Amino acid sequence: MRIEIIDPDRCVGCEICMLACVRRQGFAGLAKSKIAVHSSGGMEKGFTVLVCRACSDPPCAAVCPTNALEVRKDGGVNLISEKCIGCKNCVEACTVNSIFWDNEANKPNICIYCGFCAMNCPHHVLYFNKEWGKENV
Repeated sequence: MRIEIIDPDRCVGCEICMLACVRRQGFAGLAKSKIAVHSSGGMEKGFTVLVCRACSDPPCAAVCPTNALEVRKDGGVNLISEKCIGCKNCVEACTVNSIFWDNEANKPNICIYCGFCAMNCPHHVLYFNKEWGKENV
């Protein structure tokens, strides 16, 4: 499973994907979102959506000194929070800048591949590909 950005030009920066992510986790606000939307330089240049791409050989897991990031068989990683020491190596290693930081917990915010962001995107920017990586399982 992974979240795919199928049409970035349709993103209007509404951040509903971020709100859906946070609500799925049972929180309010956007600070704990595992997806981000950034302006690419104003309305004329549009927006950039940052979300985990479910790498098959994730660099974030490779640099974790405590093995707190468990590589998933179908791509991406699962965070084992109890093992994380808050070194932020994973944030630096992510090649698509899609590991966010929870300052309150001092742990990474990493996509859990629930698909809520894609299911709630009103502009069809995102697609929840449930079949991604199944050939590797």
